[in-house]
Amino acid sequence: MKRKLLTGFMLAMTLIVTIACSSGSDSSEQVTDQKPADLTGNDFLVTITTDLGVMRAVLHDQTPKHKENFVKLAKEGFFDSLLFHRVIPQFMIQGGDPISKNAAPDQNLGSGGPGYTIDAEILPEFFHKKGALSAARRGPGNPEKKSSGSQFYIVQGFIQPYDQVVLNNVEAGRCLTKLRTDFPQDPLLTELNNAFQAGGQKGYFDKVVELRDQLSEKTGIDISSPQERIDAYTSIGGYPSLDGQYTVFGQVIDGLDVIDRIATVQRNPGDRPLEDIRMFITVEEVPKAQIAREYGYTYP
Repeated sequence: MKRKLLTGFMLAMTLIVTIACSSGSDSSEQVTDQKPADLTGNDFLVTITTDLGVMRAVLHDQTPKHKENFVKLAKEGFFDSLLFHRVIPQFMIQGGDPISKNAAPDQNLGSGGPGYTIDAEILPEFFHKKGALSAARRGPGNPEKKSSGSQFYIVQGFIQPYDQVVLNNVEAGRCLTKLRTDFPQDPLLTELNNAFQAGGQKGYFDKVVELRDQLSEKTGIDISSPQERIDAYTSIGGYPSLDGQYTVFGQVIDGLDVIDRIATVQRNPGDRPLEDIRMFITVEEVPKAQIAREYGYTYP
């Protein structure tokens, strides 16, 4: 029985980072109490023109390798006439495969690139809220989580219930592993095991949320999500299970409705739209103060 409880606990601990719920909507960016950002100087304003509308985005200074690469490719016209070749409602829209420019209607896409990868720049302050501009990457055989040189995705996601985003899933996984290995006889572990036996995965997850302060104190690992992240996921939505796994290097600040229009098109079994959706991307230098004023964007 003890072995069975431990096995169930380990399974629940693995599943804690993949729990997701439903619903979807749109709203405006959340206002935070952070110190105002420095708005001196210029920034690159990215314009993504598609068959279904125009999106505008900014690229994060804190991910310089990805920002420099994206600007370079855009200025070279690399993205022009490429497709959004992978579209999954309530998840994301993906493009940037150069093979897609002249692809046949039934051709599988997603393997192309410029011939190089980019070192990961995964930062906790940038997460997968709606409109997050993120780098696609190869999964298995890529332990360093290096990004594709050109393929990117834009998050649609969906609005998350509060109890599903109150935890920092990456840190929660570390915390629970530490609890199991360093404090195997601790009463907190017993409570979690009992919760799993009584309520399965949901019962276990609810108990972790309930005990989050005690778990953090015991292990020294803060497992609560930052308030900014909670506010974003419970208002405009997103896809939190991607956090910590992919580099978020920009944010759509205008045209979130275009993401919704693209995400709802008819697709084939491989998630490629039945009718091609092409992109044309330009970048221009614009004063940061103007971007903040015209698009209501708060620089991090």
